[in-house]
Amino acid sequence: MSATPVEIRRVENRELHILWADGHRTVFTNRFLRQTCPCAGCVSELTGERVLRPESVRPDVRAEEISLVGRYAIQIRWSDGHSTGIYSFEKLRAECPCEACRPGGAPERRETPC
Repeated sequence: MSATPVEIRRVENRELHILWADGHRTVFTNRFLRQTCPCAGCVSELTGERVLRPESVRPDVRAEEISLVGRYAIQIRWSDGHSTGIYSFEKLRAECPCEACRPGGAPERRETPC
């Protein structure tokens, strides 16, 4: 599994599509990515517990801007004003929701399949 993206793009203000170097495509809904923001404001640095309540994220949240962070991550500026989360490529690839990446019939964790 390659954690090197060759294309990252926003689709219809609802999704983020990532094409990986090995040809695999991952699709995340904006809402899922915003709900799982890894920043210290959304996850307690001391306990690792999620502080952000998922239900507090609006269904229509949009990725306004996506910036590269070095060669290892992206940072997203969200329509709700939040922008401190850094999403590593390794973590994004590991969280791919498609069946090929979730063997054994694990439940889908995203609203949209790959």
